[in-house]
Amino acid sequence: MERNESRVDQSLRVAAGLMVLSLSLVGPQAIWGLVGIIPLVTGLTGFDPLYGLLDFGTRRGASGLWQAKRAGA
Repeated sequence: MERNESRVDQSLRVAAGLMVLSLSLVGPQAIWGLVGIIPLVTGLTGFDPLYGLLDFGTRRGASGLWQAKRAGA
């Protein structure tokens, strides 16, 4: 499993995941707050399965950031 997220992307995902997850602990305590686990885990691992399926990534490539991977490149 190759990392496909930049450090900025990872940081934003961890922050967003923690904020949404905190809603289930502090706010109305709805089960929907557990949705924050998804961005938290993808941010901590540096791998997004959806990016993998779409063959996309935010890590710096040969020609810059926000670049789709190309076959043979």
